[in-house]
Parts: sequence; C-alpha cells; structure tokens
Amino acid sequence: MSKLPKHYTEFLEKYPKIAETYRALGDAVSSVGPLDTKTKELIKLALAIGNRQEGGVHSHTRRALEAGATKDEIRHTVLLSLTTIGFPNMMAALSWVEDVLEKD
Repeated sequence: MSKLPKHYTEFLEKYPKIAETYRALGDAVSSVGPLDTKTKELIKLALAIGNRQEGGVHSHTRRALEAGATKDEIRHTVLLSLTTIGFPNMMAALSWVEDVLEKD
C-alpha cells in the first residue's frame, strides 16, 4: 500500500484503540457480504465521490487499483456520478482520480 497521509498516521499513533476499533468494524462489514474486493473498492470510491471527499477519492482510487480495477473502470465509476452529483462535482472527482492515476 502507498504511503499514508501524515495526519492519518498521527491519528493512528495518538488514538490506537479508536483506530483498531474502526478497522475492526470495517473488516466486519466487509466480510459479511458476497462482493469481491474490487467491487467493494469501486463502491467506496463512488461514495467518496458523492460526498466530495478528496482524500477518500485518492485513497479508494489507490485501493481499487490494488484490488485489480483498471484505470478505465475507475474513470467509468467517476463518469457514472455525472447525472447524480452534476458536472462540476464529477469534474472535481475526475481530477482527484487523475491525481492518483497519473502517478501510477
């Protein structure tokens, strides 16, 4: 996995019990359903896009790539948001995705 943001690693160090509980909750939710990892990461990417979470879009773009998603699948996920969140928001999300894809 790529380097984590400094503010996140500081949170992990300062609040390890909260971080572990949060991770365990995520693991539990992830394990109860039939979706494969790539699909879950594309869904999480879509959720981050809809919430305009730039850091989340960066993170889930990286995670989707690690889970085997192609650049085209990731870009398609962004394009699918157009009719729900509007053109300007979709374009912002596309720029955040490209931040990661251009480094890959």
